[in-house]
Amino acid sequence: MTVLVTGGAGFIGSHFIDMHLERCSEDKVVCLDKLTYAGDMDNLSEAAKSPRFRFVKGDICDRELLQRVFREYRPDIVVNFAAESHVDRSIASPQVFLETNYMGTAALLDASLEFGVKRFHQISTDEVYGDLPLESSEKFNEETPAAPHSPYSASKAAADMLVLAYHRTYGLNVTVSRCSNNYGERQFPEKLIPLAVKKAVNGEKIPLYGDGRNVRDWIYVKDHCKAVEMILDNGRAGEIYNIGADNELSNLAIAGKLIETLGKSTADIEFVPDRKGHDRRYAVSSEKLRREMNFKAETDFEKKFPEIVKWFEKKYKS
Repeated sequence: MTVLVTGGAGFIGSHFIDMHLERCSEDKVVCLDKLTYAGDMDNLSEAAKSPRFRFVKGDICDRELLQRVFREYRPDIVVNFAAESHVDRSIASPQVFLETNYMGTAALLDASLEFGVKRFHQISTDEVYGDLPLESSEKFNEETPAAPHSPYSASKAAADMLVLAYHRTYGLNVTVSRCSNNYGERQFPEKLIPLAVKKAVNGEKIPLYGDGRNVRDWIYVKDHCKAVEMILDNGRAGEIYNIGADNELSNLAIAGKLIETLGKSTADIEFVPDRKGHDRRYAVSSEKLRREMNFKAETDFEKKFPEIVKWFEKKYKS
């Protein structure tokens, strides 16, 4: 079987490729990545050692390129990680998010239909649901209507709807997963944890938006990838699956754990003007995934978090 992974040179996609090559010893994996600022060939250093791995540089919006890739490699499965994903960048330049996240997904869907792909899996985000009040104990489930608040999350919600429409209209076998905040090795330093470590290592203040009380559910990247593998094996066509870790922490709590690990002080934290339209709390229920596939995020955050901080500290000190 051949799996086409788009956006595979990025943070989460590269971990998925490593996991799939190890788990499915006979599968071939083709990575298609544009190698924008967040894509890094170093992330694929382990995968590149495998004779079952191939890399193609290119844009998922390039329909002629997709024709060549699908014709040459004939993928059985497409896993679409390719996306512009930083909210701040989407506020400053929304057009590129619409092009990559929506039009790029459309191009992939058309190629998947034309070449008879057996499964198309869309990697999405819990941000499509909007946000929840800080004082609430409510969690988003798969029936929660999409209510995105940023150009990024709106582009992802639109792409999700298009994927599901291709199932209903054309019979394409699709699944969608919506995951909470990932943390782990290789994450690009525009996201909170690697950015904060990089700032601290360089003797700069750690910036926190607003009052720092915004809450996210944090999941280790390999637990996310494990869930995606389960969905590829057992997911029902046309279904959405939420992936979370029941590990809600505020940005301020994350910063506190980080400065403790690095031997810094609260004086190293700087509150900066809040992001436009900043969502207060995300929380997803993974009950559907637990019920259907017995999924549970297994990584202990309290043990893993210091390891990840030290991993980034070593990276930015070198």
